Amino acid sequence: MAIFQDQIGNSIELNTRPKRIISLVPSITEFLSDINLDKEVVGITKFCVHPKTWLKEKAVVGGTKQQHIDQIKDLKPDLIIANKEENTKDYVDQLADICPIYVSEVNDFDSSIEMMLSIGKITDKEDESNRLVEYIKKEFHSLSIPNQQTKVAYCIWKNPWMWAGSANYISNMLELCGFKNVIDIQRYPEISMDDIINKKPELVFLSSEPYPFKEEHISELKKEYPNTNFKIVDGEMFSWYGSRMLKLPNYAQLLLSEIESETI
Repeated sequence: MAIFQDQIGNSIELNTRPKRIISLVPSITEFLSDINLDKEVVGITKFCVHPKTWLKEKAVVGGTKQQHIDQIKDLKPDLIIANKEENTKDYVDQLADICPIYVSEVNDFDSSIEMMLSIGKITDKEDESNRLVEYIKKEFHSLSIPNQQTKVAYCIWKNPWMWAGSANYISNMLELCGFKNVIDIQRYPEISMDDIINKKPELVFLSSEPYPFKEEHISELKKEYPNTNFKIVDGEMFSWYGSRMLKLPNYAQLLLSEIESETI
């Protein structure tokens, strides 16, 4: 028997390498695919859109907040992977009665790396996860960012306006990519657009997820805030921890270049 620990301090006891895995976290589902666990993953959520083929090939067990408990039991999983923030504690507690459950808690670069290495070890994919982590570190190391950070506010929702505050994964990724988050309230506060504008961000990022902001929203906002610069950004790049981090440095580099050209 092997004993592991998840990111919230729970012990996980496994008699053998997991062969029937259910992932309740979209970004971790993508990671599981990237470390070659296609055969082992049997269930995912309806929001696990990467890889796209898995929505047709795997059992869809519900969303991130609510899952079909009986369906999960029928799948006979030997490992369930969840997240403290994205999944609901009540459901996680029920699922823990079915089989061992690994609960991740990712708030920054380091905890995402820790999660990947830990799951790689649990699933006997250490070589794959170690290799991916080294690639990610190399990409971030090669990222060229300005000495002066661009002050931004990162919007995730409309009606009410909600933002990526401090001390979370999005804010950490912004900082590593050369941006300064003007919001010093933790987690995801509700703040009016007027109050955000008063903080004088150089840019207001409108994320493509979880709210699907589009260019039409910028047009609407420009009518009320003509002197503010708004920009649509790829929400998956800034909020999906795991193997998506490999793509973020290049995306951020292009974004920085685009912003620079627009301000010249």
